[in-house]
Amino acid sequence: MGSDGGMIFGGGFMWVFWLLLIVLAAVIVKALIGGPSRSGPSGKETPIEILERRYASGEIDEQEFERRRQELEK
Repeated sequence: MGSDGGMIFGGGFMWVFWLLLIVLAAVIVKALIGGPSRSGPSGKETPIEILERRYASGEIDEQEFERRRQELEK
């Protein structure tokens, strides 16, 4: 009599366990390699972030940075 309950759980719901395990693994992989960047909601850099990155890398000098930043803030 008691073996029916174990058979239903073991056979009927085992695929649910494996499906959840696969989905969980996919979510973890997505978070590790394909997660959203630190930028805006669309995942793209905002103009001010691009400007800050260019200034930090030495592409533009302080005067150019300030001039462009003021233009962006208008």
